[in-house]
Amino acid sequence: MRNIPTDIYIENEAVKNHGGEIAELGKKAMIVTGRHSSAVNGSLDDVRAVLESQGIGYVIYNDIEENPSVETVYTAATAAVKYGVDMFVAVGGGSPMDASKAISMLAKNGIVCENAEFSENEGVVKAEKCELPDSIAKVEELLYTPAKLPFYPIVCVPTTCGTGSEATPYSILTSHIKHTKKSIAHKIFPSLALVDYGYLKTSSYGGMKSTCVDALAHMIESRLNTNANAFSRAYAEEGMRLWASCKGCLETEERFAQMTDDEFSTFMQASVLAGMAIAYTGTSIPHGLSYTLTYENGVPHGNAIGVFLSGFLKKYGDSTEVEYVVKQLLGFDDIDAFRDYIRTLFGKLDMSEELWKKDRDGILANPAKLKNYPFELTADMLDDYVRYYNA
Repeated sequence: MRNIPTDIYIENEAVKNHGGEIAELGKKAMIVTGRHSSAVNGSLDDVRAVLESQGIGYVIYNDIEENPSVETVYTAATAAVKYGVDMFVAVGGGSPMDASKAISMLAKNGIVCENAEFSENEGVVKAEKCELPDSIAKVEELLYTPAKLPFYPIVCVPTTCGTGSEATPYSILTSHIKHTKKSIAHKIFPSLALVDYGYLKTSSYGGMKSTCVDALAHMIESRLNTNANAFSRAYAEEGMRLWASCKGCLETEERFAQMTDDEFSTFMQASVLAGMAIAYTGTSIPHGLSYTLTYENGVPHGNAIGVFLSGFLKKYGDSTEVEYVVKQLLGFDDIDAFRDYIRTLFGKLDMSEELWKKDRDGILANPAKLKNYPFELTADMLDDYVRYYNA
């Protein structure tokens, strides 16, 4: 059983309220973020203000792309070493938070690009030159080989209500060598998570749907999981109850535009609970199937998971457990109603037969995902996932 060592605060102005705890973690920070959303929703300004008020130096690395790659975290780690960073503040959705964990570990262990050159403008660091090794496979081997390696402290400031990365030890990176997304082998919990629903208010409708369904999948996959225990079930079940109370907010853009502070707060709480649940269990089959769809077809992460959820429930080996999840926790009349809800959000699954077979056969050869599924899984059963969703 895994304890969650992260100090998690869910409150208004969480960043401003906990500057002292941030200051205890290091003397110079790298803010890890993307280029746009953190600047728009105010989270980046809040973090900068608190670091400055605490006398903590910082640089900003804002080249984290959606579904961050091994190459990106390697370059960022090189910058962190060059600028003498000893802590990280991840600001944004799952991409910056996941990336910061890998960056922290690489930087702490001196896995850097030799002869790299960077420029700095108003605190923002850019790579001017960073020659990757002859084969990035050497870096991937370190990331994906289990070992106990040290890492620098990490503060997570989530601005979406989906990944729950602020409460998990997982770092999902894109491997261009393997043409997929995959969690690194190292378990790296953040030291501190500062969760403020106010940052959700600038979310787009599409972004909100995708991230919310990602959180929903975490809870379903954790609850129906080989590794489920009393703690993970409690987190997943309470999270699903909260999520269900606001699920109507996602059905139309008009309803989304009318969301209240309480509804944003509820989704954010559900996302954190979902992250806490999968910290114990890991994810299962829908997540495993989603990575190929995202890498090959560019489908957003939550959408790619969502299209496999109803089939996962339909073919799951314990109908009593499924009925409890679908009816009692999520408030749907049956699995068909759940499927129809997801199709309202994302439409039907559009995936070539060739790509689907690659995806299907890949999950059947993936022991890390299969071990989290408590029943036998066959190719015909997986084919039924797609047939049922698109029926």
